[in-house]
Amino acid sequence: MSLSLSQSSIPVFEQGLTAMSAILDKAEAFATAKKLDPSVLPNTRLAPDMFALARQVQVATDLAKNGMARLAGVEPPKFEDNETTLEQLKARLKKTLDFVKTLDTAKIDASSEREITFPLGPTNKGHMKGSDYLTHFVLPNYYFHMTTAYAILRHCGVEIGKQDFLAGIPLRLT
Repeated sequence: MSLSLSQSSIPVFEQGLTAMSAILDKAEAFATAKKLDPSVLPNTRLAPDMFALARQVQVATDLAKNGMARLAGVEPPKFEDNETTLEQLKARLKKTLDFVKTLDTAKIDASSEREITFPLGPTNKGHMKGSDYLTHFVLPNYYFHMTTAYAILRHCGVEIGKQDFLAGIPLRLT
């Protein structure tokens, strides 16, 4: 049995976006306990030339919604990228997940061999067949930004671990 594009992507986004929302809940509790200004964590970055937490979450959600919309052949919703609080970032995660769940899985699956055109920076465009676009561009970039968001919070001292990042993965213990 082969794994379809929708089977190898939608559950990934459901698990990851839901887990990140729970991680942001822990970040909010941490910020409250430490009496941090609410803008501190969303503006924190690991290095001066890296995106801050808010932008990491924005890019990860853009990859999920835009990538899946392109595969489904529909126009993705446009988000303003104006989130400044953890609560706003959680709302963005929810909007993204709600959108991804509306997509027609048959259309996503049918895009495997279709050429997908997508922006690469302000002036360039990339072109890949659908299966390559998902497996070699969308998912690796999504995981990069989700992992970096996690690492920023962990670096700040938020008590999260690997299990928080992997929350919701269907795992059976024997």
